[in-house]
Amino acid sequence: MSDGSHQKKSEIARERASHLVLPNVVAVDAMGGDHAPVEIIKGALEAAPLLKGRLVLVGDEATIRSHLPATIPPNIDIVHASEAVGMDEKPLEAFRKKKNSSIMVGVNLVENGEAGAFVSAGNTGACSSTSLLVWRQIPGIHRPAIASFMPNKHDGFLLLDAGASPDVDPEHLVEFAVMGRAYAERVLGRKNPKVHLLNIGEEPGKGNAFAKQAFTLLEKYEWFKGNIEGKDIFHSECDVVVCDAFVGNIVLKSAEGVAELIIDLIRKEVPESKLKRILYWPVKKVTGPLRKKMDYAEVGGSPLLGLNGITIICHGRSNAKAIRNAILVAERAIQSNLVNSIREAAH
Repeated sequence: MSDGSHQKKSEIARERASHLVLPNVVAVDAMGGDHAPVEIIKGALEAAPLLKGRLVLVGDEATIRSHLPATIPPNIDIVHASEAVGMDEKPLEAFRKKKNSSIMVGVNLVENGEAGAFVSAGNTGACSSTSLLVWRQIPGIHRPAIASFMPNKHDGFLLLDAGASPDVDPEHLVEFAVMGRAYAERVLGRKNPKVHLLNIGEEPGKGNAFAKQAFTLLEKYEWFKGNIEGKDIFHSECDVVVCDAFVGNIVLKSAEGVAELIIDLIRKEVPESKLKRILYWPVKKVTGPLRKKMDYAEVGGSPLLGLNGITIICHGRSNAKAIRNAILVAERAIQSNLVNSIREAAH
């Protein structure tokens, strides 16, 4: 089949799929991540009883079965994939050479209508590029974006792009805003979510040429609430904050580093003596909820938005708790008809 015929066939399939309800099935990359397959499988087992639908573990079947108990939840299936993509492999090389990788097989399950979403803690670049090349962008969306949920003094916010598209035009930030609003509304339950532009100052006219042009494009929309500084995203009430992936990923990684530093500093101040530790019990009541808010595993994973399918990208070091929560996020995205919501918003 020629490339043109294949593309035409895919376009027809996607047009047909846009009018259908996605299957409530979550495909999980059992071989991706620093702690795969043990933590991935454990997380899937924890998620299974909480799901309304099914989940599919994708990877080497013999390896997966060796880590499963004798009796597994009835809503778990296994789909064999003979290859795995390493965390340090180049994304496009993996796409071209590993046609039976757990990432490729999982993405194809969604493409073929056998799953509604794909979850992976594996190679982020490979997950993103494979999803993009197989599913393609939603009409009206030119760049995909990773939407990471971040905590703040209020109910938290979505930061996008957090890593998918570092080289973008100001127009693409409008697309990020549209996608972020659809996710915030459908999956997070926010009513009429507001959008801010990450910038070096609140006033209009602040920032470099890119930020100024993005502001001009965004201010045409009633849901745009202006610029917001890096320090204020953690203090002000906001729903969606947009920026390019280069800036967004630095913000995300810096926030993770500071959160871990705070927890480590608190932990070091607690004395080793059991008797002295009693004095710290009141502090523990305060730091316990704080630690939970800053724990990436509570969120689980971040959606890759803008494509004709749902991919939830997890941290490479994800534990079972993170995988469980990522699977639950994936099911909410399926049930909320997220892809069609973005399609409608993009027109």
